[in-house]
Amino acid sequence: MTRTLKVAVQMDPIGSIDIKGDSTFALMLEAQGRGHRLWHYHPRDLAMHAGRVMAWAQPVEVRREAGNHATLGPDEEIDLGDMDVVLMRQDPPFDMAYITATHLLQHIHPRTLVVNDPFEVRNAPEKLYVLQYTDLMPETLVTSDRRRILKFREAHGDIILKPLYGNGGAGVFHVRPDDPNLASLLEMFTERSREPLMVQKYVPAVRKGDKRIILVDGEVGGAINRVPAEGESRSNMHVGGKAVQTTLTEREREICARIGPDLRARGLIFVGIDVIGDYLTEINVTSPTGLQEVARFDNVFLEKQIWEAIEARVTPR
Repeated sequence: MTRTLKVAVQMDPIGSIDIKGDSTFALMLEAQGRGHRLWHYHPRDLAMHAGRVMAWAQPVEVRREAGNHATLGPDEEIDLGDMDVVLMRQDPPFDMAYITATHLLQHIHPRTLVVNDPFEVRNAPEKLYVLQYTDLMPETLVTSDRRRILKFREAHGDIILKPLYGNGGAGVFHVRPDDPNLASLLEMFTERSREPLMVQKYVPAVRKGDKRIILVDGEVGGAINRVPAEGESRSNMHVGGKAVQTTLTEREREICARIGPDLRARGLIFVGIDVIGDYLTEINVTSPTGLQEVARFDNVFLEKQIWEAIEARVTPR
């Protein structure tokens, strides 16, 4: 594409990101390298008035220079309907603030291309969207009913408890058959939230890693394996998991081939799926990560592929 695009990036504060690992930073660097103009704003700065979706934003230039990675211009009120692209890249949790942002951005999409499609993001929370593919998943229960959870544990022994709308491994517990704390954990969850829990049969293969596979416009782009720290059942890098180089198995390619066409049809351009052993466990569409790790291990720059997919979809002005 030869046209310069106006790109607004909805994200957490840019000053605090890790430029060695942040995927949004990689996307911004690539956009800037392609000649596109960037603005940075926080989700709290969104507003809708008289049919227009607005934001207080700052023009930004980025560079791969630790401690000096972004230069922000003065605050200006921008009409997001005048942008060519909005990257919706704030981190979860997938709470009502997140959902409200998708509702507001839906008013400008697709004339302004929002990545990922806000309607589809709202309807595809990580741990619920994956339930469309139960034959690819480990045995899974979603419920608030204590009796059902106890029955599930009796049937499967080792289980994993997860909050439905958590992220980064927060609140995930491995409960072994002889663990006496299940009742206390259920009390804690029900006191904190009215939301159901996801309960899954424990997959021992997690000790060998939780594979993050990145799909770009429905096609496999690359993958990393996240190996849990000693004594941990969670492989998330937020809790000490280590990223290592990997290749895809035939089973993993089969999983990607099953879900890829649906992702593309939904306008979910940048997606990260999680696979443990032979099982699909999550489909991450809100703010997937892993671009810089794939680049380091495989010398594959998926941000280029993502921008090619975005540029192909932008509405001519």
